[in-house]
Amino acid sequence: MSRGPVRVLRLGLRPYAEALRVQERCVRAARAARDGPDSPPGPSPSPGPGAPPGESVVLSEPAGPVYAWGLRGAPEAAAAARLRARGAGLAAARRGGRITFHGPGQLLAFPVLDLRRRRLPLRGYVGALEALVLRLCRRLGLPAARGLPPPLTGVWVGDSKLCAIGVHCGNHITSHGLALNCCTDLTWFDHIVPCGLEGKGVTSLSRELGRHVTVDHVLQPFLDSFQEVFDCTLVFSEESGD
Repeated sequence: MSRGPVRVLRLGLRPYAEALRVQERCVRAARAARDGPDSPPGPSPSPGPGAPPGESVVLSEPAGPVYAWGLRGAPEAAAAARLRARGAGLAAARRGGRITFHGPGQLLAFPVLDLRRRRLPLRGYVGALEALVLRLCRRLGLPAARGLPPPLTGVWVGDSKLCAIGVHCGNHITSHGLALNCCTDLTWFDHIVPCGLEGKGVTSLSRELGRHVTVDHVLQPFLDSFQEVFDCTLVFSEESGD
């Protein structure tokens, strides 16, 4: 049985910081939809028929190069200055994981889901994100993609990471999510240790499939895979996220 509607916000090419702001509005909306403004503590009521979806997924492509890091710490001042000198922005994100790169040619997906309502533990949620990308890769003709055993996360081809995953969960509501390299300029990763993993590489769908694969090319198969993995119906928002 479907677990209810999930609103899809397709932002297109947007600055990374703007996508984060849209995500935070979605998190507040999800909490309000679940708890209500004056809800007492305790189990969440089920939304009534016709209620607007409290869950959403924000999809965007970063408009410019940005190095972002999670809760494990920022780069040292000298390293940050070197990255900034290359023309990249710097951003702190409230997610797990170390520093990585976001830029044009990359699909960012920020699901805002209620794990308590879905009865899904956090580790199971991360596994579901991996399963979603693996399903997408099979749709695109890349069966070599795989997940690796914990503590490694994401989706890999050989020893190269295709998709990074870093999530946050507060009061059972998720934020952040995944970054899938479609036709990303991978040379930006040369200036960091991506996700803090020494000796590992980075790859893209375009490199692995031997053809130019844009973010627009993967949006529909991504959404098809999302709907299957999270057992939901998708509602496409008319909002631009502004």
